[in-house]
Amino acid sequence: MSVATESTTFTSLNPATGEVVGEHPIHDEAAVAAAVARAREAAEWWRELGWKERRLRLLNYKGALTRNLNRVAELVHQETGKPLIDAQLEMVLAITHLDWAARNARKVLGPRNVYPGLAAINQKCVLEYQPLGVVGVIGPWNYPVFTPMGSIAYALAAGNAVVFKPSEYTPGVGLLLAELFGTVVTEKPVFQVVTGLGATGAALARSGVDKIAFTGSGPTARKVMAACAENLTPMVAECGGKDAFIVDADADLEAAADAAVFGAMSNAGQTCVGVERIYVVESVYDEFLGKLADKAKGLRPGFDREADYGPVTMPGQLPIIERHIKDALGKGGKAVVGGPESVREPYVEPVIITDVPDDSAAVCEETFGPTITVHRVRDAEEALEKANRTSYGLAGTIFSGSRSRAMDLARRMRSGMTSINAVIAFASVPALPFGGVGESGFGRIHGADGLREFARAKAITRQRFNLPTNVASFSRTDKDMARLLQMINMLHGKRYK
Repeated sequence: MSVATESTTFTSLNPATGEVVGEHPIHDEAAVAAAVARAREAAEWWRELGWKERRLRLLNYKGALTRNLNRVAELVHQETGKPLIDAQLEMVLAITHLDWAARNARKVLGPRNVYPGLAAINQKCVLEYQPLGVVGVIGPWNYPVFTPMGSIAYALAAGNAVVFKPSEYTPGVGLLLAELFGTVVTEKPVFQVVTGLGATGAALARSGVDKIAFTGSGPTARKVMAACAENLTPMVAECGGKDAFIVDADADLEAAADAAVFGAMSNAGQTCVGVERIYVVESVYDEFLGKLADKAKGLRPGFDREADYGPVTMPGQLPIIERHIKDALGKGGKAVVGGPESVREPYVEPVIITDVPDDSAAVCEETFGPTITVHRVRDAEEALEKANRTSYGLAGTIFSGSRSRAMDLARRMRSGMTSINAVIAFASVPALPFGGVGESGFGRIHGADGLREFARAKAITRQRFNLPTNVASFSRTDKDMARLLQMINMLHGKRYK
């Protein structure tokens, strides 16, 4: 939680206990502009270091994060309320992504020769990807290390400086990430943090940085895009989801139920790629629902070390969760586990609802809480059709005993990412891109696509020798053009069968 004061500071609070975790400055437009100006100078130095030196420093940063893993995880635990073990897992994922970005940046973005084709055979062609300059990152509170580091690490590896505005609910985590970076890169402020509320993020979007990497809700993304538009600043947006989970007739039901309850309930359901809708083929529906309900009933939210998940970090989400539950039940849904009484600030106990109409808010809108709607379908095709009936398109899951059918369903699922017989597995693979379509945003972080997201393609040609025919000259003749057209006709004029 965060509380603004009458002065230029705000307080971050532990959402489980209400205790003060830290007090931080509200950086205004001038402070943000100053940070970006410092980043401009640092970006030039960082770029000139070259691939090898940047790689070395980023690997040393990885080492610093690893050695301080428990320290950072404890702060994540305090600012979000999530269990310490979940915070530690988040750190592990962030560290593996940082390692991949550092080791693969040159391979993905470095100069390489490109074949020019016969018409330009005299040209030496080089393609490379150059740093953008300064990247602004606006991060979320639900995964305050893993999610923003998916932009920060890849932007740094691509040769950019970074100005990071963490969520007002988790400012201390952002500052600690930058502090640890400063212990291994002491020369220039390559990675800075500005703290504050929404106005600070808006100032960063308007500051003239070379790109904004945003993670948050769709409505906020639209505001950030409007601010970016003032300077034609491009952005990558990772927004919300209403991710579906399909259980086929031949699925391993025990494994599917285990994965579904974790995907829906872990981190109190505050996961953009978390499970919110489950579609189960009718022949296994009752058996699966029984297993799912049994597993959910055994979960307990809390702040202690034995708790399965923590509180709802953002208090404003509690009434949304409660509204979705009541709307689903009011439209004929049946509560198999929990109900409106499960919302007990700051916690929400597990909720599973069946027979929910497709037009219910619990099916159409992102809930962002430990709730699931479970739907009976005729077959996997109907499950896919219903899964795709959404304006979101972030991620999804398929559980099936048929490899070919699962792959076919995964390919046709309208999402940026799909896991088969596991949940959220793609997030743990640094080489895979992460992002969505529709209301879930655009652009990609992670993997080679994530590195290219923070670089600009640069094409270079160098003429090695003169061709007998030079048509790029006012001295060209009709004979020169005739030769060119004859060659083009020979190369490209034939019919294909």
